[in-house]
Amino acid sequence: MIHYDLLIANGELINPGANQIGRYDIAIHAGRVAAIAPSIDPALAARVIDAHGQIITPGLIDLHTHIYWGVTYWGIQPDPVAARTGVTTWLDVGSAGAYSFPGFRKYVVEPSQARIYCLLNLSAIGLIAPSWEFANLDYCDINLAARMIAEHRDVILGIKARIDNNTTRQNGIRPLEMARTLADQVDLPLMVHIGNGPPPFDQIASLLRPGDILTHCFTGGTHCIIRPDGTVDPLARELQQCGVLLDIGHGTGSFAFDVAESAMDQGIIPDVISSDIHQLSVQGPMFDLPTTLSKFLNLGMSLPAVIERATVRPARAMRRPELGTLAIGSVADIALFQIEQGSYTFHDVQMAARPANQQLVCSATIVAGVELERQPELPPALWAELPMHQQRR
Repeated sequence: MIHYDLLIANGELINPGANQIGRYDIAIHAGRVAAIAPSIDPALAARVIDAHGQIITPGLIDLHTHIYWGVTYWGIQPDPVAARTGVTTWLDVGSAGAYSFPGFRKYVVEPSQARIYCLLNLSAIGLIAPSWEFANLDYCDINLAARMIAEHRDVILGIKARIDNNTTRQNGIRPLEMARTLADQVDLPLMVHIGNGPPPFDQIASLLRPGDILTHCFTGGTHCIIRPDGTVDPLARELQQCGVLLDIGHGTGSFAFDVAESAMDQGIIPDVISSDIHQLSVQGPMFDLPTTLSKFLNLGMSLPAVIERATVRPARAMRRPELGTLAIGSVADIALFQIEQGSYTFHDVQMAARPANQQLVCSATIVAGVELERQPELPPALWAELPMHQQRR
């Protein structure tokens, strides 16, 4: 008698949210986890995936992405990338503002196989262009944003504000003050992008609260948390200690190996590892979330610690604790990986190189018990040219 739709057998489970690491089989029925045990009879399943030699994890949750394809400068299509990377849940951060969110819901969220949530950009125009969305404060309509959130709280999980000199221009810290007002009004977390000031980092830090997310935390820009003398800025340590989450958000311009190494040596470990995947960064040197996770493996983080920062921790940050952990009755979002051994070289956004001996490679992505089919990805947009120093020679 068939009891299960799918059985994933003979794999090494890494399930940090349940403190579960070891040899386990996972049975799935009707899109949910039906059993987790050291051995499950394969005759009970309609289909069996033999995961011998592979790592089984909860589906990855990418906390910083841009997936509003065709409408914004940055957006990629999520499902083709999900199928090859193990990402089962995407959080798009600020691609849509109040004017363009209805289209994001209809044309991205609803047809996608992967799970999609977003942070609403305070600027009503969102990321239609590369930057500048806060240069005109007329776009920062707090009341309109709050009304949009009230109608779509099942998808909108927070507020996004890019705060750097290119985005805010002459308006300095004012857009972040307005984003703070909006986040407090709707009782949702605020994600703040940092890079190069003005405004200065201390002004940004003063407006962050527990549960907020500081993304690009290992940037090499002037908001860098490593001071010129090589020590961690005490503000960064204070923020993390008070509950502000430090998120990687690798991207094309926001991850420096030397900053990561120095910060981690001094006890500043990122709370979340995210990709900041978009039209540029998907071309490299970020490429995708498994590549970003592999960089931290080779920086000395353990595999369970790396997986935790791409599963259960982002789920908590999104206030979606039902995701990111495998348990009886939980949604069957699962990823399978191989750890390939060899000689590799990883690069940060300035193309600083680090040798590596291992990388994570996804072999299957399963959303609600259904394995996603691999499919071709669209070519880059006409404008999506990497910075000259990142272009392959």
